[in-house]
Amino acid sequence: MTKIDLSLIQQLREMTAAGMMDCKKALIEANGDMEKAKEILRKKGAAISQKRADNATCEGLVHAYIHPGANLGVLIEIDCETDFVARTDDMKKFAHDICMHIAALNPRFISAAKVDQATIEKEMLEYREQLVAQNKPAQIIDKIIEGKLEKYYEENCLLSQKFVKDDSLTVGDLLQSLVGKLGEKIIIYRFVRFEIGA
Repeated sequence: MTKIDLSLIQQLREMTAAGMMDCKKALIEANGDMEKAKEILRKKGAAISQKRADNATCEGLVHAYIHPGANLGVLIEIDCETDFVARTDDMKKFAHDICMHIAALNPRFISAAKVDQATIEKEMLEYREQLVAQNKPAQIIDKIIEGKLEKYYEENCLLSQKFVKDDSLTVGDLLQSLVGKLGEKIIIYRFVRFEIGA
């Protein structure tokens, strides 16, 4: 068995919010490779999410964040299966971090699945017009539009955005890590961002 240094375990824990034992197991499995260990923890969270996908999320929390200066605020609802998980420090920290992320990066949607069809069609039309104006060959225009649409989701959908405190993770990755740690279905149900003059 590979001996894993405690400082490595703590470092992985800070990066992923996973439990100490989960971090230790992931690092042992990855032979001390931090990136592989993060991927193992992500997959564990995704597997739990998949198993619990049909479970009801009737509990949760609402968290408010006011940015210093009181010109910007975020309100978020995060749902989970039990009130026990809703009250954990991990959930509260996650809610606070996501509120700060929303304040900083101003996503328009929770996920790509939540982007309305009218918005998608408007974006695609604009991309097509730009590409035609640039005399791009017709046979590659659709492929370019697909790539541009993916970029749009990365910039405008909360779960696809790079996490503001660690750009090696998306917000979706962070959510999967939390699911892996707490062991139940957790969803970001809705959020609203208020900004003076916006």
